[in-house]
Amino acid sequence: MLTFFACIALLIGGYFAYGRLVDTIFGPDPSRTTPAVALNDGVDYVEMSPVKIFLVQLLNIAGLGPIFGPILGALYGPAALLWIVIGCIFAGAVHDYFSGMLSLRNGGKSIPDVVGLELGNAFKQFMRVFSIVLLLLVGIVFVLGPAKLLGNMSGLAVPVWVGIIFAYYFLATILPIDKIIGRVYPLFGAVLIFMAVGLTVALIAKGYQFYPQLTLANLHPKELPLWPLMFITIACGAISGFHATQSPLMARCVKNERDGRKLFYGAMIGEGIIALVWATLGMSFYNGAEALNAALGKGGPAFVVNEISTTLLGPVGGLLAIIGVIILPISSGDTAFRSARLIIADFMTVEQKSIVKRLYLAVPLFAIGFLVSLAEFGVIWRYFGWANQTLATIVLWTGAAYLIKQGKFHWIATAPATFMTAVVTTYLAYAKIGFSLPLQISTWIGIGAALLALMLFLVKFRKAETIPDTVSA
Repeated sequence: MLTFFACIALLIGGYFAYGRLVDTIFGPDPSRTTPAVALNDGVDYVEMSPVKIFLVQLLNIAGLGPIFGPILGALYGPAALLWIVIGCIFAGAVHDYFSGMLSLRNGGKSIPDVVGLELGNAFKQFMRVFSIVLLLLVGIVFVLGPAKLLGNMSGLAVPVWVGIIFAYYFLATILPIDKIIGRVYPLFGAVLIFMAVGLTVALIAKGYQFYPQLTLANLHPKELPLWPLMFITIACGAISGFHATQSPLMARCVKNERDGRKLFYGAMIGEGIIALVWATLGMSFYNGAEALNAALGKGGPAFVVNEISTTLLGPVGGLLAIIGVIILPISSGDTAFRSARLIIADFMTVEQKSIVKRLYLAVPLFAIGFLVSLAEFGVIWRYFGWANQTLATIVLWTGAAYLIKQGKFHWIATAPATFMTAVVTTYLAYAKIGFSLPLQISTWIGIGAALLALMLFLVKFRKAETIPDTVSA
């Protein structure tokens, strides 16, 4: 139990210490006019309070990733906790902060345009396609996951629930952001908090042993390698490129730049805490990786969520907890499709104040999404995991480029960008969805790619590289 609360304390301490350092280096300007004020259109650019933005941002980014990912990551043992804490503080929250603040500084632009401003037009065009593909994968994953849970709970066929959820997504995609998302998400936030706190308290009250196998050794029952698979599997619980597509939605609603740390860095810390809870539940409720693996074999992460929630909290409490798990993916899936619409609109320069023009983009987008949703869930999840972390890597390099151009201390973004380059390249070389090479060869390819990327970055931006007074002081 002490390990769990120590991890929570480290995440919270990371927000106050490292988050403040990141914020200081970036240098928010409270006197700047934000896009929410300058470009207010009553649809996507709408002023909202910091509390409401934080809750919306947290629900936007906290989909199935910080639940399903950490449950699967728990198979590797307590090493997963270490990555959640370190990854969240030094990579994930930094990524989220820069994706939000750079959008805020550039008129609320979508992430492909932000990347293009810092890394060039080639990256911009690549990111337009890559982001839309990722958002479709996210939207589909976040349809199928809750649909399966709702099907288990209600007895209603999963395809029916898929249709119902898609209908809600469609409305949330085309209506002004403050009509559905801005009104109901704060209520969803209360359920989310109950879910995380309630399950943790119940685990303690019922006397479960926290982390019966307290070791950093790889405990995976199938002996899958911890490197690089755990770093891809946990995904959103530590770092997620999907968040970069969501942050601009809220950057268009921020009234003051000084709120950036709590809204973007802070929301990722909140997601890290959710990930810690579910990784802990996976390890502790089943008393080991073998038993957790057996439970996953009965119905995947959705079965695990159902069993843990109903056992620990009883029928009523379990129902509320499961509803919380359903809300998480649905409240990210709707904004995934909304983000895809906005990226396409930016690319095609189609104004979005008119509902007819929003429909022109939304209808074909949902038609494609429905067709892809017919594929096998496991395959979609694997592609989502790699694409998600690859996008995060590119956005970290974008933040590093911005900092070095501004003559600021860039290593807060460059170091995690280099590490994540090694992760995603090794995974692509090793995994079955990639080249299926031996792990040792894949690792050397990943390390080589990371060092090459770092060298090219430093050579390109060497003239601007300085250490700012805020750091040296």
